[in-house]
This record gives sequence, structure tokens and C-alpha cells, in this order.
Amino acid sequence: MSIEIAEQPDALAATFEHVLPLRDQITRLAAGRRHVLFVARGSSDNACVYGRYLTEIHAGRQASLAAPSVATLYGANLDLSNTLVVCVSQSGATQEIVDTAEWAKRNGAAVVGITNHDDSPLVSTADVALITQAGKELAVPATKTYTTQLAAITVAVDALANKPGTLDADIARVPEVAAKALELDVDVAAALLAGAHDVLASGRGLTFGTTLEVALKLEETCLQPVRGLSYADLKHGPIAVVDSDLVTILVAAPSGPALPGLIELAGTVREKGSKILGIGGDSTFAGRCDVALPGPDLPETLAPLTLIIPAQLTIEALARRLGLDPDAPRGLRKVTQTD
Repeated sequence: MSIEIAEQPDALAATFEHVLPLRDQITRLAAGRRHVLFVARGSSDNACVYGRYLTEIHAGRQASLAAPSVATLYGANLDLSNTLVVCVSQSGATQEIVDTAEWAKRNGAAVVGITNHDDSPLVSTADVALITQAGKELAVPATKTYTTQLAAITVAVDALANKPGTLDADIARVPEVAAKALELDVDVAAALLAGAHDVLASGRGLTFGTTLEVALKLEETCLQPVRGLSYADLKHGPIAVVDSDLVTILVAAPSGPALPGLIELAGTVREKGSKILGIGGDSTFAGRCDVALPGPDLPETLAPLTLIIPAQLTIEALARRLGLDPDAPRGLRKVTQTD
């Protein structure tokens, strides 16, 4: 896992080099289609949460996350003639995702596939396939496959914008920013989490997918149940569970409309006695946290592409601190088949 985390700058650069030339194909494929439907599971689904927000905010098209069982269990017939379906699978061989892609095409959708394997069933099904360039990932927890999926999703969504290419200058900086994130010292962050009785993760908007991925990585790598919540949801009922036994992880972009709310939330959970691990944000946000890991120098629209790296480093270090094997968590396999 540690080696694969370190490979992300090169993997991101290679992925952008490979998929950016296909942007025009997606623009043509999506012509006349106003809705975007993302299909995925696990870490790929967290990447699609980012894709959903980016589609509506950057491209101005309605987007949603699919419930694959609508296709695979219920066989519902939907009119998808106005829909671009984006199916994301690391292996491209998860049968549920492939079956949903085939179902979408039968119902009139155009399909974009995002996978790391160019000889996979998903590639055969898709109208356009974006092949991530992560290389073989041996550790069970997805790291470089997750961030390269984010890169491919960024290109696919930018293809839907009124003026594709407006993100390109910042896209070019992503590998360098990722490399800088690898220099972080995360020992204090890992120690904070090691002493936690319970952990809760929260964020909002474009970084909410990152929040969910942080929670998932803690669960699968460190065997620690973690809830990932939008801060809007946390402020309703779940805020009642926040106390001194709980460490709150707050995930924030360096700027944007969600940041003030997360700064306010940091004050609220501190008043309830919770320690805070902050990932990203600005100096004011960091000042509200007990431990703060700096995020990327990128606009909010692209921050999620590297914002997960401080968390990946922390979680890998935490697993080793707890005497666990981060490369092969108990009871998990690399490819999970569902129905």
C-alpha cells in the first residue's frame, strides 16, 4: 500500500496523458443528452460522488448515482435515451457493473467505461472507454486506482461542459501537487486516531466523496467502524454522538462555499469535547483542529484528486501502529462480486 501511494503522481500524469485526447469523443457521445448517471461500488462509488457534484457544478448537467439493483435484481425498464451512463470499475470485471452497463445500453443510454484494464468486459460494453494508467495494484485497499479514477472522471465531466478545457491549466499541476502531499509527516495524525474510541468523518460538497473514502479506508484497513457524513446531516441527529471519546475527521477544500461551514463545525465538535483531525482547508480551519494535515494547492473543483493522499498515508501508518497488515485486510479480496 505504501509503495502504491507513492506511485500516484506518475499514475495521475500518465492517466491524464492517456485520457485527455479522448475528451472530444465523450463530448460527441453525450451530445443531446442532459442527464448523467454514475454506476460503481466501493471506492469507485466514492469517486463517482465527486463526479456527481462536478457534473452539476462544472458542467451544468443533472447527475445522480445509480442503484445497480434496479437493473440486476429488478430488471426495470427505464427510458435512458437522454442519459450518459458512466460506469467505473477498477477491474472492469465486476459482473454487477458490467450487467448494469449492458442494461443501460438496452434502455437507450450511451455508456462511458472507466477501468484500469483495457481487455475487460466493461471496455467491450462501453461506447468510449477511459483506461486509467495506475498499473497493477497489489494491495487490497484502492489508492492509486482511486485517484486515477478521479482523474478520468474529471476529464469525462469536463467534456460535458460548455467550454471543455477550462480546467487544463490546473490539471497539469495535479501530479506535482500529489508529489508534494507525499512529503507529509503523518505520525501525529496516526497517533491521534490510534487513541480514539470512535471516529466520525465529515465534509460537504465536492469533497464529500473524499470524506466517504476516508471512512471506507479506515474501516477496511484498520478494522474500525467509521461513519462518513455530510456536515449538513451531522448537524441534525448524529451530532448527539459527538463527545470526548470520539475523534472527528473533517475534510475540506482550500477554499469554496463549503469551507465556512466546516470551520463552524470544527468549533461545535470541539465544544463537545471531540478531538479533531483536519485534512485540507485553510489556515483558519487548521487553527480549529487539534491535528491538521495540509491539503492541495488546487481549486475546489480539482482538490479531491489529491486531498485523499494525506488520509491514505495516515491510515497506512495507523494500520501498522495497530499491528495490522494494510496490504491485505482481514476477509477482503481485490475484486468483489455482487449481484
